[in-house]
Amino acid sequence: MAMAKLVNSFNYLLISLLFLCAHNMLHAMAQWPKGGSTRFYDFKVQMLKVNKLCSTREIVTINQMYPGPVVYAQEDDRIIVKLTNETPYNATIHWYITLVWDILGSFDLNLTLLFHPNIRHGVRQMLSCWSDGPSYITQCPVQSGQTFTYEFTLVKQKGTLFWHAHFSWLRATVYGALIIYPKTGVPYPFKYPYEEHTVILGEYWQRDLVQLEKNVTTSGGGSPVADAYTINGHPGPNYNCSTNDVYKINVVPGKTYMLRLIGALLNMESFFTIANHKLTIVEADGEYTKPFTTDRVMLGPGHTLNVLVTANQKIGRYSMAMGPYMSAKNVPFQNITSIAYFQYLGATPNSVALPAPLPRFDDNLAVKTVMDGLKSLDIADVPKEIDTNLFFTIGLNVNKCGSRTPNQNCQGVNGGVMAASMNNNSFIRPNFSILRAYYDHINGHFTEDFPGSPLRFYDFVNGAPNSPPNNTGSMNGTRTKVLEFGSRVQLILQDTGTITTENHPIHLHGYSFYVVGYGSGNYNPQTAIFNLVDPPYMNTIGVPVGGWAAIRFVADNPGVWFMHCHLEIHLSWGLAVALIVKNGQGPMETLPHPPADMPRC
Repeated sequence: MAMAKLVNSFNYLLISLLFLCAHNMLHAMAQWPKGGSTRFYDFKVQMLKVNKLCSTREIVTINQMYPGPVVYAQEDDRIIVKLTNETPYNATIHWYITLVWDILGSFDLNLTLLFHPNIRHGVRQMLSCWSDGPSYITQCPVQSGQTFTYEFTLVKQKGTLFWHAHFSWLRATVYGALIIYPKTGVPYPFKYPYEEHTVILGEYWQRDLVQLEKNVTTSGGGSPVADAYTINGHPGPNYNCSTNDVYKINVVPGKTYMLRLIGALLNMESFFTIANHKLTIVEADGEYTKPFTTDRVMLGPGHTLNVLVTANQKIGRYSMAMGPYMSAKNVPFQNITSIAYFQYLGATPNSVALPAPLPRFDDNLAVKTVMDGLKSLDIADVPKEIDTNLFFTIGLNVNKCGSRTPNQNCQGVNGGVMAASMNNNSFIRPNFSILRAYYDHINGHFTEDFPGSPLRFYDFVNGAPNSPPNNTGSMNGTRTKVLEFGSRVQLILQDTGTITTENHPIHLHGYSFYVVGYGSGNYNPQTAIFNLVDPPYMNTIGVPVGGWAAIRFVADNPGVWFMHCHLEIHLSWGLAVALIVKNGQGPMETLPHPPADMPRC
């Protein structure tokens, strides 16, 4: 008995010493200079007069650049971006990164396990979810004349990512590349390309985008189609007055180039191809993949792909083409292809560009073929045991006329109001930051009752008697789903046919996730095939048309994180949910205080 007491006392003393040691080490770390460089960027939200498609108008930009400035960095760099709003519109910026700090990453594994048994790579604390950017989720908008400073560290992140406005539909013109190079001396896992080029696919409207969103939501109907597709802001020769408004890459015969492809589209997804050339995918959403060669790729809003292209054809001019992928039925879309040039040195200046055939606009197999080819470069650290199982249906709805505002013209299907939902809940943005409300215990801005699964299961894709799509309505509210810090989450995303089946690019802020499975029809756990060895690690997943996708992640990043469809019209209709990740001991005590210049609503 005395020996047992002695052992217990010794264990208590040892644990106390370990925690004291950890506390002292953390205190010392706070005094050390941080690894990596600090890079400063000055972003001014400014109007820019552009002449496109036979007319001149003003668009909202960053530093009067369209696309906006590239943010260059290296892994582990600290980024500080001062945003000053010089336009009459509200503005925020969202960064496609995981805003975390691995404070114990270099400590002994046994010590880190004392802090939390579910984290195998060290306890991760929030650096600043205040800098994530979605308006009314993590911050109030930066109003005209105001300034806000975004600060974050690129911990263990590299590759091609994306930044963009996250207020109204300003994302159509306010966007740019975020390129993170590996640490000095760390090579790419493939032969170094001769050159790198960033290629951003977008949409262009000849109208005020903020007013356009207001018109669409008050009408209850759909969005008008874009006036043009663009490649790096250029429509290309297929559009009126655009013969010389063309992006071009000059290439040397025999050399291999890396194209950093970014999907910056607003309400569409797009195919991309280069005439007579193969594309070898080596990275997706900022993570290396096993090389996969294809004739064409599809990018939805938020997707990024790095592809290698070898200039191994006859000297000439070859078309780089982007065109629509529209998986929904009876939805109008822009069907004029945007063209850029992949031009060999030695080609005559006015040579005719060899055309690049694109898939049919509804070629779902072309999309699946590429997704099938995406695999993580190495064996993935996929959560094998699951603590939290979630099942979210996603799709479109039609609500009764006047369901949101009494002044709607009700131009939706069957005289109703178009909506979109997760688990039949259409998300309503509050007029206050959810993160600030949660952090400061301010009631009345959201509820914590978002269901973790549908209220009832049925044939989601095809419908059934007395079930949707006979009942097409959805519930409205600012509902959030709470996840415990450290929980291992599996989420099934199920497309529905309430109005029409469709490919939905679902983006999760604050996290990347393993896409462990996907398929057609209704998800069936008995027949679903999962890849738990080398699934792709992504931040945006295109849920297949009339099908499902399964993702897994560890909820090790405390904060309020937005999950939504990246088709902006669907987000405006409510296809979103806010996830609150808390540690179970109290509301967000691991988070730093909000920045002093945090905008107020």
